[in-house]
Amino acid sequence: MIARGESEHLEFKSTYRWDVRQQRTNRALESIVIKTIAGFLNREGGTLLIGVEDNGNIIGIDSDFQTLKHKNRDGFERALMDTVKTSLGGNACALLHCRFHDIENKTICRVIVESAVEPVYYHEDSVARLMVRTGNSTRELDAREAHAYLSSRTTKSFSL
Repeated sequence: MIARGESEHLEFKSTYRWDVRQQRTNRALESIVIKTIAGFLNREGGTLLIGVEDNGNIIGIDSDFQTLKHKNRDGFERALMDTVKTSLGGNACALLHCRFHDIENKTICRVIVESAVEPVYYHEDSVARLMVRTGNSTRELDAREAHAYLSSRTTKSFSL
């Protein structure tokens, strides 16, 4: 999976909240992960690998563990789900499945994201934002784009 590289249905993130460059916790990194999850939810779903750099290099999430109250896989999953619930809503949690894998003696987290039936909005600073996976990236749609996307999505679901 890693060898295939990033795609419309696969994304790599180095960490969840550990800033590799600054060597400290950076909670702003969480929003990048959550936006990616929202993008997958609003399209066809996908897989997010946390602990893998963009080039496929495996760095693991052990540094992320050290930023948590419970410094293990369970604590990581709980922290991720808490952030998802806060930023995307509790319903989004039911569409995520976390799996942990040990590769090259490093732990990575595979987040399997199902496609949501209803739009899922990323909430930041009291603003709801529509994130969509396009190609191998996630982007925010402006109001016009969001309206067109949601209209076409509704039309497609009714025509099936």
